[in-house]
Amino acid sequence: MKQLHHPDRKDIQLASVLYALSDPIRLYVVSEICNHGPQSCNSFKVPIAKSTLTHHARTLREAGVIHTRVQGTQRILSLRTEDLDERFPGLLDSVLHAYVRPGPDEGFGEPEEEGQEQG
Repeated sequence: MKQLHHPDRKDIQLASVLYALSDPIRLYVVSEICNHGPQSCNSFKVPIAKSTLTHHARTLREAGVIHTRVQGTQRILSLRTEDLDERFPGLLDSVLHAYVRPGPDEGFGEPEEEGQEQG
């Protein structure tokens, strides 16, 4: 099985973290993990293909924002809160505090209707 790269705490760069958090989908994923704890990739209700969500998760992981744990066929995503707070005190809290959850017209963050399939 392929090993997933997670940067060491000392190697997490501010520019990479800010870039990772600059995308609305990635910010939504981080917010959901923060509010509900570690989650599998398929638990996020976003209007994108699974491969695109995988790309977003990879960007967050390689920036040092999340940790990905393989559990059977699932990947469980969790925040690296301690590492981020050690490197950049208050950054994650500030970003999440300023985050405005997307509304229904944005097309994600809302529960799926029955019968609707996700990518």
